[in-house]
Amino acid sequence: MQLFYNPSIKETENLFVFDKEESKHIIKVLRKKESDILYVTNGLGFLFKTKITLASDSKCCVEILSFNKQEPSKYHLHLAVAPTKMNERYEWFLEKATEIGVQEITPILCEHSERKIIKIDRFQKIIESAMKQSLHNYIPIINEPITFKDFLKKTHKGQKFIAHCEETNKKSLKEELQPNQDAIILIGPEGDFSTKEIQLALDNTFIPVSLGNTRLRTETAAIVACHSVSFANE
Repeated sequence: MQLFYNPSIKETENLFVFDKEESKHIIKVLRKKESDILYVTNGLGFLFKTKITLASDSKCCVEILSFNKQEPSKYHLHLAVAPTKMNERYEWFLEKATEIGVQEITPILCEHSERKIIKIDRFQKIIESAMKQSLHNYIPIINEPITFKDFLKKTHKGQKFIAHCEETNKKSLKEELQPNQDAIILIGPEGDFSTKEIQLALDNTFIPVSLGNTRLRTETAAIVACHSVSFANE
């Protein structure tokens, strides 16, 4: 099944019109025609079965034949991950985390962060593409970048973890995770969190955890954490 994404489609409507750009893609690139069936999600859990009634590359119209809503996850995973020096690595993380089933992502700027410029629009497109490819009906939230200190000032519910590389007493993330509970996990930059940042997180009741016996890259650590939460909730 090929899945389309459009946040504007609603369950209260019988007809829907794609914008010019997406209409051109559907009709010219994908060569869809009248009476063809399209499956569309609005990223809020709804999956719509639609039929093309007007196959124009400037105005593709569909009739909504039916829809259903996927049950949301029983937990909310929020990954706060420092941007990587090479942007491609962070984009890979976004893609894979979306496929696995993350619900929210926040780029955090840390003392050792080498990348400060973040293109959220680009990140959003990658997440949308990964959502469609993996046939998810919920699109993850991608937040604007925020400094590590400001992030900790926000109110965070559920389990709170910080994964770092310092040789201190840390618990296994897999052993600490509780099924069906919200979780937030902090992942630092290539140079790791600073000692000051780690202590600040501990002061804010974050639990220091290990993701295994080897040192992982930022993007790999984030994927391991994401999969661990998903596995714990199966």
